[in-house]
Amino acid sequence: MTKDSAIKALLFDVFGTVVDWRGGVARHVGPFLSRRNMAVDATEFADAWRREYSPAMEEIRSGRRSFVRLDVLHKENLVKVLRSFGIDIDSVTADELDELNLAWHRLDPWPDSVEGLLRLKRQFIIAPLSNGNIRLMVDMAKRAALPWDAILGAEVVRAYKPSPQVYADTTDILGFSPAEVCMVAAHNGDLAAARQCGLKTAFVLRPVEHGPGQQSDLRAEQSWDYEAADLNDLATQLGCPT
Repeated sequence: MTKDSAIKALLFDVFGTVVDWRGGVARHVGPFLSRRNMAVDATEFADAWRREYSPAMEEIRSGRRSFVRLDVLHKENLVKVLRSFGIDIDSVTADELDELNLAWHRLDPWPDSVEGLLRLKRQFIIAPLSNGNIRLMVDMAKRAALPWDAILGAEVVRAYKPSPQVYADTTDILGFSPAEVCMVAAHNGDLAAARQCGLKTAFVLRPVEHGPGQQSDLRAEQSWDYEAADLNDLATQLGCPT
């Protein structure tokens, strides 16, 4: 497939699409759980923490709460999860909480991510369109060598996906029409929201984002503009040289 000459920029979901949040969070919190002799699997803890993600953002999307960055929500959710696993939160120091919360800043890219992004970067402007805040995205990019041209997303427009404002305002910031921008994600819901705003769409399969028993986003649920096995496959479909 040749490059779509109308596309000028690619915007990327990050958690799950570009980086492995589940494995990264589990790796980071594992030592803390071990020190406390907790019979809790680190991936189980990561899953529980992630389950608080959407409900916390919905409080802001619904207007019941003013915008706060994702680091704040992650820390609040961390306290909830620690309590749910029976940890006395008063026994956890402020420094420990801050260190645990940095798990989301230190996630590993999927094996194809950096190479695929570098190929795509030669032909297109590439940037995250993530619910992660700016500092989180910068720290992650520097650690994982993610070659973004800009850091865009929720904190820039002060709204969380899949609110239409996120896609529309980010496209406007880039100075392109929606048809000149392609949303890249491993989540059908993210792509559906982007399509509603006029963006092109690219589905990237990440079948173990939620672990070996994953049941969601195992296939493209609509006829997206592109459907790829990974970011290198997407780069090839878009005509980017190796």
